[in-house]
Amino acid sequence: MITIDRLCKTRGRTRILHEVSFDARPGRVTGFLGPNGAGKTSTLRILLGLDRPESGTALVDGRPYAGWHHPLTTVGALLDGSGAHRARSARAHLRWVATSNGLPRSRVDEVLDVVGLAADAGKRAGRYSLGMSRRLGLAAALLGDPRVLILDEPVNGLDPAGIRWMRTFLRDSADQGRTVLLSSHLMGELAEIADDVVIIDRGRVVARGTLSEVTGSHPTLEDAFLTLTAASEPW
Repeated sequence: MITIDRLCKTRGRTRILHEVSFDARPGRVTGFLGPNGAGKTSTLRILLGLDRPESGTALVDGRPYAGWHHPLTTVGALLDGSGAHRARSARAHLRWVATSNGLPRSRVDEVLDVVGLAADAGKRAGRYSLGMSRRLGLAAALLGDPRVLILDEPVNGLDPAGIRWMRTFLRDSADQGRTVLLSSHLMGELAEIADDVVIIDRGRVVARGTLSEVTGSHPTLEDAFLTLTAASEPW
């Protein structure tokens, strides 16, 4: 379970986050939505220990990310790119990640097969397309068979078949009991799989609840999003 409680963050004179609070629960896909600059990435970076809040907490199963000795066995995360050196093959990259977290090398070929990169495992990461890089990043996130997945724009660069595959994968992951938190600007796609939705605007959470609760009387999630963000007040 992910618990975000009253996160506040200021960068220079700009307030990035103000009292941001929400949960993402096991067995459910939670969609995290917001305009560019709304605070989505800042929230995820704090959750993953890449940045510090001025106040508030961000916990995974009751602990900060840094509190897990081998975090990949608890949390799998995909933010920017694959994280692989351009000159290193996908297999070599994943073997390095596995070793750093005390995971068996046998797991590498398993996750390459899961994400559909087995045939290209020997190719240098620098020759990968954007979609293939996203799959490689996901493979790294899955190495420890984590019970929590945190994904930022996971379908970015994927073709239609890849988007369908990702949709099925995320839905299956939640159905197996995992906590899935994903940030996406593709609201139509997110509405296909999300159980719960959190909308953030100007660093504040303006709506949270089940998909039907957030959508309310609006015909689509996109309509609800546009209405809610247009109505949000500046600080």
